[in-house]
Amino acid sequence: MAAVWDEQKGGEGPLPAATLASQILARADRDVTLVVHLVGESQSLLVRHFIKFIETELAKRGMSYGVHPLLRPFVETHARELSDFVLQGIGLRHQFGLQTIETMAGDPARLLRVDLWDSLQSHVNDAQRHFVSDARGLQRILDQIESGA
Repeated sequence: MAAVWDEQKGGEGPLPAATLASQILARADRDVTLVVHLVGESQSLLVRHFIKFIETELAKRGMSYGVHPLLRPFVETHARELSDFVLQGIGLRHQFGLQTIETMAGDPARLLRVDLWDSLQSHVNDAQRHFVSDARGLQRILDQIESGA
């Protein structure tokens, strides 16, 4: 950092925007990353999926909205958390350097679509497995809430 600071102290003033843009793009192969981020209806679809999934898992354990008044906020919160897990995993998994995007052979959109499908399926399955493995502890949490502990 000191070397960069010393370079700029030469009294020349700040670089013109065009020069700075050129310097940044010269480093693009290692510094510029395009990240996949799902938005809009895809996010809603994911949240709705996890709400249904959680409701089904809880019903298997005899828990329903009528029995536990705080269950709805619990379900909605956990559905959003599971969705965030999937969305963050997709973003981390799908970061492409600029050079990679420029040199993709064949049909890059189709390759990306297949890769995204694999990642989405894997992350959704992981999130569901995680919830089911923690669902046993859910009854203890709900019992504590009901007893006021």
